Amino acid sequence: MSSNVVPTRFSTNHPHSKWGVTHLFQNNCRISGLTGYLRVHDASWRKWSCLSSNLGQSKPHLEDEKPSGFVLKSGNGGVDDTQISKFHKDLSSLPKALSSTDLVPPNSDNSKVRVAYKGVPGAYSEAAALKAYPKCETIPCEEYESVFMAVELWFADKGIIKIEDSVGESIHRNYDLVLRHRLHILGEVNLSVDHCLLGLPGVQMGDLKCVLSHQKALDQYKMLLNELNVVKVNTEDTAAAAQVVASKGVADTGAIASSRAAEIYGLHILSKKFQDDLHNVMRFLILAREPIIPGVDKPYKTSIVFTLEEGSGQLFNALAVFALRDINLSKIESRPQRNRPLRIVDGRNKGSAKYFDYFFYIDFEASMAEPRAQCALGHLQEFSSFLRVLGCYPIDTNL
Repeated sequence: MSSNVVPTRFSTNHPHSKWGVTHLFQNNCRISGLTGYLRVHDASWRKWSCLSSNLGQSKPHLEDEKPSGFVLKSGNGGVDDTQISKFHKDLSSLPKALSSTDLVPPNSDNSKVRVAYKGVPGAYSEAAALKAYPKCETIPCEEYESVFMAVELWFADKGIIKIEDSVGESIHRNYDLVLRHRLHILGEVNLSVDHCLLGLPGVQMGDLKCVLSHQKALDQYKMLLNELNVVKVNTEDTAAAAQVVASKGVADTGAIASSRAAEIYGLHILSKKFQDDLHNVMRFLILAREPIIPGVDKPYKTSIVFTLEEGSGQLFNALAVFALRDINLSKIESRPQRNRPLRIVDGRNKGSAKYFDYFFYIDFEASMAEPRAQCALGHLQEFSSFLRVLGCYPIDTNL
C-alpha cells in the first residue's frame, strides 16, 4: 500500500456532518435545534443531515466473533488421497482483507464506485454490494468497524453492512456502530440466500467428516448437518470457510457457502439449497458520507433512533405520532444505552426503581419529503431527549 497520505476531506465541522431541522415546520409542527430535509417550498430543497442532539461516543456492545480452533485430517475411503493432496487453490491473487490499521485515504478516483464490505471475496455482503452496484469495485474488510472507517477515510465511496435476516436475528452490533459513526443510510438491499454445501473436486458428500461455516449458518442448518453426522466448525463467515477448504486441500472437509464462493475458490457444489429454511432473506444497509435527497416518486423508508424522557406511557406516545398520521412502522429495535444503562426512578411507596434505558431504532414507511413525516418527527421531539435521522432511502422491493 502506498505511503502517500491525502489529507482527510471531512471533519466534524463539515456542513453536512449533522442533520436536523431548524425551521422545518410552521405553526406547532417544528423541531428546534435540528437540521434535515425540509418541506418543499416552491421547487427548492434544503439539504439535511442528522436529526441530532449531543451524543457521547458509544462503543459496540458485542465482541468480535473469533473462529474456533480446529484440526483438519485427511479422509479415508472413496477418494484418492494422493490426487487430493495435489489440489491447492492459488489464492494469492485475491484481495487482502483490510484491518483498521491498513486504512489510509488514497487518491480520489471517481471512475468506479468503491464499496467496502465485511468478509472475503464470495461473501454474501459482497453479493449485496454487486446487486446494488453491478460495476462497483468491492473492498473486503476484516471487521464491520473497518467498513465504517473505510468510508469515513475516503478509502471507499460506500459501505454495506448486514443488519438482519429472516431466519436469524438483527445484527445488534451494527446498530451500535451506525449510532457511533456519522455515516448516512442511503439504501437497502434485500438478498435471497441460497447456501450450498461445497467440497474439493472429486469429493462426495458421504466423504465429509467436518463442515466449516459461520456459526449462524451452522445453527440454522443443524438438521441437515446432523444427518451427515459431521463435526461442525465455526469460521468468521461463510466465504472464509470456502477459502479455508480450498487453501488446505483436505478431502474430508467441506464448507457451507454461496455458489459464487465455490466458483471463486474452485470448489465443487455437493448440494444446492443446503438449508433447513428455503426462504432466507438477508437485509443490508448501504452507507455513505453524505445523505441523498428523498423524493415522493417511489416508496421510501426512513430510519431514526431516539431516546425518551422519563414518564409513564412515553413509548406509547412516541409510537402514536406515526399512527396518527397513517405512517406504517416496518421495524422497531431497542438497544440499551452504554453510557447510562440504568435509569433510576423514585418509587411511589419506598425507595426507588431501576430500569434499563434504551435507544429505540425505528424504520417507518414514508419519505422525509412528505409533510406527514416531518410533522411526525416534530411531534416525536416532544417526548424524546435525543433524536437522529439515520437516513431516508428507497425501499428495495426486488429479490
